[in-house]
Amino acid sequence: MGLADYGVVSLVPTLLVFVMAVWTRRPIESLITGSLLGLVILHGLGFVSGLAETSLRVLTDEDVAWVILVCGFMGSLIGLLIRTGAATAFTAALQRWVTSQKSALFVTWGLGIVMFVDDYLNSLAVGAAMRDLTDKFKVSREKLAYIVDSTAAPISVIIPYSTWGAFFGGLLVANGIAEEGQGLSVYISAIPYMLYAWVAVLLVPAVIYGWVPAIGPMKKAELRASSQGLMVPPGAEHIEKANKSIQPKAGIKPRVSLFVLPMIALVATTMYFDNDFLIGIYITLGATLLVILGMRLLDLHETFDTVIDGFKSMIEPLAVLVAAFILKDVNDALGLPAYVVSVMEPLLTAQMLPLVIFLSMGLVSFMTGSNWGVFVIVLPIVTTLANKLGADMTLVIGATLSASTFGSHACFYSDATVLTSQATGCTPLQHAITQFPYALMAAVVTALGYLAIAFL
Repeated sequence: MGLADYGVVSLVPTLLVFVMAVWTRRPIESLITGSLLGLVILHGLGFVSGLAETSLRVLTDEDVAWVILVCGFMGSLIGLLIRTGAATAFTAALQRWVTSQKSALFVTWGLGIVMFVDDYLNSLAVGAAMRDLTDKFKVSREKLAYIVDSTAAPISVIIPYSTWGAFFGGLLVANGIAEEGQGLSVYISAIPYMLYAWVAVLLVPAVIYGWVPAIGPMKKAELRASSQGLMVPPGAEHIEKANKSIQPKAGIKPRVSLFVLPMIALVATTMYFDNDFLIGIYITLGATLLVILGMRLLDLHETFDTVIDGFKSMIEPLAVLVAAFILKDVNDALGLPAYVVSVMEPLLTAQMLPLVIFLSMGLVSFMTGSNWGVFVIVLPIVTTLANKLGADMTLVIGATLSASTFGSHACFYSDATVLTSQATGCTPLQHAITQFPYALMAAVVTALGYLAIAFL
């Protein structure tokens, strides 16, 4: 059976994931169940062999290994910053500028913009830094997660000197859209048309000021925090316990510099090494270890125990991400992205192509939890369609990146959602459900923007 022959059946595993998620409120079980159904569709009674092959292929994939190493060692770095009191010192230093709930949220938004080099860095570092401070002003962890997530992928998309810019600029060259060495400049030309990222980032101040009110699940979360003082939502206690498993060591003088300098080093080294965040985290973690040992803040055993404990704190979100990668692999084998494109193809004209790409690829990215992966799969198809119809390529690139950003932002098992929820202290589903109305609002504004461009 060929990929195209699965047709509408290719949607079924992902739909099961959503049903299971609503029922169980647990992402990993939902992802595994959906993946198993997809493997049964693909392999029949041989689905166990299919699972073995798929899981091995996923775990030996270079991109998946990159995610595991980056997230794990970011957990280690954050663990060291907490254990040495640096994170507490940084939070205390911020208090001179933070006098209200609004200012606490604006500082969170500002830090997210500063950490533009990578969305993982943004989610993990800003979430960890702002948990305790926003708790003092009775901000629900769900609202904190929304603010952090809205400056993760969206900021990394529209500030091109990031891991997103490096990755997508390379893909533009690989697909013949840009000449060798011109990938980043072509990417930059499309930034004004990455409408979803712009709207998502700019919606945050409107939410902070109350111009866009707390609605639906977010309203309930904020009411719980303000009236009951429960910032951590019920059901997320295990995440908070993991985040609190490392505590500052008594007797160490807290140093703000020990938080700020590693963050600066992480951004600088990542940018220096062609936006390779893994090299950046290795250098920063290594330098931080040497400083801690050299200053005798922790002894050798304590230091490396903290590195291991920090890595261990990321095990649950990494398990969810691996399960999501397995589902993505199954969906690719079922031909889900190509099927959605084929369904939307009759609607295509040069003017309507950006809107159709945003809607269809946004749906695929949302359903699969994949942003970079979807872009890799659909870019050759989108490029062919754009050339065939004579569409504006910068608009098409902008729409495709907008779709990827929406998927990263809205899906309850995307990497950004999982890591942000871990760092801020709520479950992926709690974060996704409370954020979704705002993500949908930004998506509607984005769709109207592409519609307006089509008829201008």
